[in-house]
Amino acid sequence: MKYFIWFFLVVFVSCQKNAEQKTDDKTVVGIQAYSGFPKNKTKLVAKAIDSFYHVRTVILPEKKLYAQAFVHIKSPRYRADSLIYIEKRNLPDSLDYSIGLTDKDISTTKKANGKMLEPASRYKDWGIMGLGFCPGKSCVVSTFRIKHKNQQVHLERLKKVAVHEFGHNLGLPHCPDKKCVMTDAVESIKTIDNAQLALCSNCQRTL
Repeated sequence: MKYFIWFFLVVFVSCQKNAEQKTDDKTVVGIQAYSGFPKNKTKLVAKAIDSFYHVRTVILPEKKLYAQAFVHIKSPRYRADSLIYIEKRNLPDSLDYSIGLTDKDISTTKKANGKMLEPASRYKDWGIMGLGFCPGKSCVVSTFRIKHKNQQVHLERLKKVAVHEFGHNLGLPHCPDKKCVMTDAVESIKTIDNAQLALCSNCQRTL
């Protein structure tokens, strides 16, 4: 089955200016794999977040995706914003942040300046790679739209999307530098492939 991953990609964020959240080696990030997500990829994300942001990651017991986040508007999907809100409410005191990982398709409503983009039939249920509120306590990443026949390319995309979404949680907005991992995907997987797994100097100063 073919999925139109080349045209239906976006990373949606709601950023607030000057709202960076500081981290250190005592910051604990829970890596939450949902039903069936491969353990090797969970470990990969944990290691990537740990080494990139110099925080402590903890791999949490796998759990089922929340049924209340399921929608079937265009196709079977889970609403990313609902998953984030649920994880935020359930965040234990032992964790500072959580990152959800799934191989299922996730979506959100794509907006600009608070208004849904037109046509509504396209943007009301917009398939995405990941979602992270800026700032926030939780984000979610899906491998559904970052598939590639080359496994190394696929895993590199996974690391970049996870680092990107958690960067939003820490208060980093989208970056105009196309080589920065915080650049906007602008609905193309090529943007992710062309970006480096690194922050530009401006984003480094922000953190």
